[in-house]
Amino acid sequence: MQAAKDKSISLAFNNCPVSGRKITKTRLHFILDSLILEAEFIKAMVNSRLKKILKQHSSAIVLFFFLFQYAAVQAQNQQFVPDSIAVKTINETSFAKHITVLASDEFKGRKPFTIGEVKSINYLKTEFEKLGLKPGNGDSFFQQVPMVDIKSVPEGQLVIKGAGGTVSANYLTEFVAGTKHVLQKVGLASSPIVFAGYGIVAPEYNWNDYAGLDVKGKTVVVMINDPGLRDSTLFKGKNMTYYGRWTYKFEEAARQGAAGILIIHDDIPAGYPWSVVRSGWSKSKLQLETADQNKSRALVEGWISMDIAKQMLKLAGKNENLLSMATKRGFKPVDLGLTTSLTINTTIKRSVSNNVLAVIPGVKRPDEALIYSAHWDHFGVGEIVKGDSVYHGAVDNATGVAALLEIAAAFKQSPIPPERSILFISFTGEEQGLLGSEYYASHPVFSVEKSVADINMDMMGLAGKTKDIVVYGYGQSDLEDYAKASAAKQGRVIVPDPVPSSGLYYRSDHFNFAKVGIPSFFSGSGVDNIQYGKAYGMKQADDYIKTRYHSPQDNFDPKTWDMGGMVEDVRLLFDMGYQMSQETLFPQWKTGSEFKKIREKTGN
Repeated sequence: MQAAKDKSISLAFNNCPVSGRKITKTRLHFILDSLILEAEFIKAMVNSRLKKILKQHSSAIVLFFFLFQYAAVQAQNQQFVPDSIAVKTINETSFAKHITVLASDEFKGRKPFTIGEVKSINYLKTEFEKLGLKPGNGDSFFQQVPMVDIKSVPEGQLVIKGAGGTVSANYLTEFVAGTKHVLQKVGLASSPIVFAGYGIVAPEYNWNDYAGLDVKGKTVVVMINDPGLRDSTLFKGKNMTYYGRWTYKFEEAARQGAAGILIIHDDIPAGYPWSVVRSGWSKSKLQLETADQNKSRALVEGWISMDIAKQMLKLAGKNENLLSMATKRGFKPVDLGLTTSLTINTTIKRSVSNNVLAVIPGVKRPDEALIYSAHWDHFGVGEIVKGDSVYHGAVDNATGVAALLEIAAAFKQSPIPPERSILFISFTGEEQGLLGSEYYASHPVFSVEKSVADINMDMMGLAGKTKDIVVYGYGQSDLEDYAKASAAKQGRVIVPDPVPSSGLYYRSDHFNFAKVGIPSFFSGSGVDNIQYGKAYGMKQADDYIKTRYHSPQDNFDPKTWDMGGMVEDVRLLFDMGYQMSQETLFPQWKTGSEFKKIREKTGN
């Protein structure tokens, strides 16, 4: 009896819309104990009467009770879940079809402002129309995003001078640099160099790398990531905060008035090799059009290799211990007594790119919206690598766009329509700095306070079917509870990011929703392969990052891709959203999240 009761409790608890939100296990124990006692009482009362009846009509009664029990068992084993029909709509065949098209040579790497954009956004519009979705931006499927495309080309080397000599860095192999200023030529002329640790100002962590420092007209050199990577007692330990992101480093240097900023690259703290930096900075870069032509940014932004950083410190008469000293609380910035010079020529192109939006209106609360997102853009045609110059972006992010379309199809097939609206957005400019989502967050179709949550899909994994699913930014919001319940239906569990120092939660479009307070969920495929284990899954992820990520080799290969895990993940994300689409609740940020106070200001 106890085993049966425990099983019932587990089933009931795990299948709550949000585990533990409405009812506790203690309460379930109490309810079930009461029901069992009542059942025993009823059983005792009817036993004597049943014996008399059975003597008169034994065969018929036994058959009736047998059929009744059989039907009850079958009903229990085949519980009808309203979204079960729709879930089967998500399958490998249609998933692969979308990836094949989007990652083909014909789409030219899907870069904004190119024929690749035209083909990508029209494909999405056509597919949404086929599914019967409505335009998501008034009467249009598109939201125009004004951008500037700047191609920055340094003149010669980055030169660092000191009393003891000169260090010269070669473009692409040892440094990359560009500008956001909308000018044809910019430069640094003998700009003093200051080492500013991690380049972080974080009052909540009692940390200020710029304390007592005036960097106006100077070039700051900073490290990637945040101090928690090397000292678990600082910040959030190995769980990287936004302060560790390169985008933050550039933003803070601009706020401090720096003329230039150079980030020291290091594979582990960055989460990717130098080749990723090189490929991203060897092409033109997009930015949102601003009223001040981005004059508020540092004049020059870039990266230097670790080897160049070490040469620079040696020239300044410092040793490498200076880098580790920056992790200590109370570290003070150091004027290196060096200067740097660099001239950058630019080619400027203004144009308008597009986010693609489609909607399924809610039948009861159409003004509330659950959002699914995935960026359509990639890097287009660029530097030739291993004989190929088209950056296909199959995993990154044709898989996410395919998932977006699959989930849209599933909602349309659901026998019970969503009570809330479901908004599907495919963003432009993610690869250039989350630009499309940044624009949408400041120009939303649904108000921020009525936006329930964002579920973002970026780079579905190749590890096959797994026992787990990775949640980036683990511990941030109630959305994890929905994920846990949906994963349980598949016999899976949710787990934290195995490499939290990479800060993946801050590296895709959902982050711009989080910054305005909208609870945002970002997951990656699991690593614990059901057949080969965790080592296999980790190897698949590591191999992709090292050999294909942000390179022309990110191709779709139906012969080698194991898409079973992708399909399971997409079904899980659909199930999460389906549950929320039927509720009146608004998910919340958890205590300790840096976004909680922002959400509370909206009233939801």
